[in-house]
Amino acid sequence: MKKTAERSNERNKTIKQTMTFKATPQEMYEIFMNSRKHTVATGMKAKVSRRIGGKLSAGGGYISGENVELVPDRKIVQRWRGEDWLEGHYSLASFVLVKVREGTKLKLTQTGVPAEQFDNVSEGWHTFYWNPIAKWLETTSRQSIARK
Repeated sequence: MKKTAERSNERNKTIKQTMTFKATPQEMYEIFMNSRKHTVATGMKAKVSRRIGGKLSAGGGYISGENVELVPDRKIVQRWRGEDWLEGHYSLASFVLVKVREGTKLKLTQTGVPAEQFDNVSEGWHTFYWNPIAKWLETTSRQSIARK
């Protein structure tokens, strides 16, 4: 796993993280894009539209945003913001899913993260997403993930 920050300007930063999950790209796409699976895998309520321009709410309501680009089983790009961010400020979160021998390599690039939120958001991906999803995948049958 790699974490890096790149300055896009004095106020915003970029998070880059790469994780490998023991799941297919289709299963990982469904975890992010299916409200029920997103909720169960992260342990926090989520509601996600499957349409471009559709709204999303995750993290028990802390995160809101909308879908910008959707390439089933390959790529998700969404505008994200935390409820405590400056009004109207959104980051852009891009999830690229690549099939590898071990399962799926997920590459996250999140641009426009407020500098004062960088550490919390960066660690939050591990605490609220990567660790719970990996644990859920270990204890969940493949059939229940693939089912829509």
